[in-house]
Amino acid sequence: MKSGMSRNTARKYLRQNDVTEQRREPHTWRTREDPLVVLWPQAEEMLRQAPELEAKALFEHLAAIQPEPLNPALLRTFQRRVKAWRLKEGPEKEVFFTQEVHPGETLAVDWTDMKPLGITIQGKALDHKLFHAVLPYSNWEWAVRAQSESVLSLRSGLKAALGRLGRVPRKLLTDHSSTATHQLRRDGTRRGFNEEYLGICDHYGLEPRVINVARPQENGNCESAHGHLKRRIKQHLLLRGSRDFASEEEYDLFLIGVLESANRLRATRVTEELAAMRETLVADLPDYREVMVTVGNNSTIRLRKQVYSVPSRLIGVKLLARIYENRIVLFHGAAEVAQLPLGKSDRGAVIDFRHLIGHLLRKPGAFANYRWREELFPAPVYRAAYDHLERSMPLEADRRYLEILKLAADEGQAAVENALEHLLGGPRPVVSAAEARSMLETWRDQQREWRQRPPLEVNLAAYDALLECVDDGQEAGDITERASGPQATMDLTSTPEVPHAN
Repeated sequence: MKSGMSRNTARKYLRQNDVTEQRREPHTWRTREDPLVVLWPQAEEMLRQAPELEAKALFEHLAAIQPEPLNPALLRTFQRRVKAWRLKEGPEKEVFFTQEVHPGETLAVDWTDMKPLGITIQGKALDHKLFHAVLPYSNWEWAVRAQSESVLSLRSGLKAALGRLGRVPRKLLTDHSSTATHQLRRDGTRRGFNEEYLGICDHYGLEPRVINVARPQENGNCESAHGHLKRRIKQHLLLRGSRDFASEEEYDLFLIGVLESANRLRATRVTEELAAMRETLVADLPDYREVMVTVGNNSTIRLRKQVYSVPSRLIGVKLLARIYENRIVLFHGAAEVAQLPLGKSDRGAVIDFRHLIGHLLRKPGAFANYRWREELFPAPVYRAAYDHLERSMPLEADRRYLEILKLAADEGQAAVENALEHLLGGPRPVVSAAEARSMLETWRDQQREWRQRPPLEVNLAAYDALLECVDDGQEAGDITERASGPQATMDLTSTPEVPHAN
């Protein structure tokens, strides 16, 4: 009684053999009737057949087929019942085994899409990826802008990453993309490395390693680093105050700054990685592929499955084509003779109207059935102009459109594009090369006139008079008299015309 223990509690302890043991009978009885007694047998059978069924979807399905309405408040009870069933009788889950990472052993590489960050170059969206290389032990990383997941981007990215390190790890880890591997069997059970990929690894002395098919977690160090890198870039963009860059080179310098700031925080472990690697004793691997091509009489070359137009002066000449990730450089001997943009697809044609327009004007009848005619519409407004010409003058449409293309070749594609937009936007559009040329000359004259005008002289005496008038409580009508004088050169009641900034 002095300890405050009740008689019943003391009696319970005295009846036990060990008074320090607190035994409690398991609660096996129900305190209310099971509300799911009608649903649960059928739900359990369906869960055994399809364990991936979600509790809410299963509950809604069973409630819909019941003859009597079911209380929606039972959903939470049903979810707890399903969770308890999964813990007791549910299917086995996949086990992930934590791996021990050794310094300087592996360089993991992968590509990540940068479109969600909304990077722009002079207001135009920059559609690109990043080749991302990570050392798993220290999380040191490097990234290079890439157009696609190609062998050429692997060449340039690996060259940049190993050049930054100055050392070479033992292994190179990639996923099962076509850059590294190709299909050997239709069932997808076996894959082998591409010869070009093996050549890159042999050049640097790297052991090629690849993860299993559909197992991105095996390259988790690089996969998870994608999200961290994008988040870091986003924060630096917010600190910068803009996602727009003046040029791609400026954006590349921005990326270098972001990566260097991140790697400075990993200096201790990076030192351990570098000590475990061997020095780079091989020459840099060229970041291009060389192919010999011959220019056909249609002023085009074929690289793999894609056709490219070239200047007609090269017809019949055998050239060396160096294929970079985003461009093609043509050489005759040691002299560079042309540069072409690399096509984004692996089929079709990349036709530059500047290469052919002079010859098409001499043979305008060839335009109607030209095999790659659609490639001669460099922008949607050019197609709209041609459609308008076909409706208004079908017999002259081809020749008049070719004249517009010749004007674009001489004056610039963007300038003629702006002129066509103005011409087509009128109530009664008249589209022709002469009208577009006249509009371009008018714009040039206006710009020349604005440049020759003397700078606007601003005198703030009128504004000072207004402030003094407000301070003195005078009427606004007295401002004109206060502002009049030899120094008052501006009238506050009128706004001077300011030239539009082109």
